Amino acid sequence: MLIYKIFRPDEWAELRDIGQTAGAPIDLADGFVHFSTAEQARETAAKHFAGEDGLVLLAVEAEALGDALKWEVSRGGDLFPHLYAPLRLSDIAWHKPLPLVDGRHAFPDLQD
Repeated sequence: MLIYKIFRPDEWAELRDIGQTAGAPIDLADGFVHFSTAEQARETAAKHFAGEDGLVLLAVEAEALGDALKWEVSRGGDLFPHLYAPLRLSDIAWHKPLPLVDGRHAFPDLQD
């Protein structure tokens, strides 16, 4: 199953340059890297990244993260994937731009 992470350009650049990251500021504050499922990703973008351009959508194979990935109740009582380890560049299955189109983020087709 693929899970998704949205990064700002500087966060994506840091991951590419260093090879791993503890995540965005919200991830550092919460102590884990926040991910979303295919069903949750659009709402995550609208809630936390409204109006931001230049974003990058990362896809990660959940099973590859092993026991460091926990599914925990969050927004709306849904289970969200949380990574309690650094996200490594080698964990990324693919990445794509997440452009703003008419004020909304244009997502590629996502799969679970």
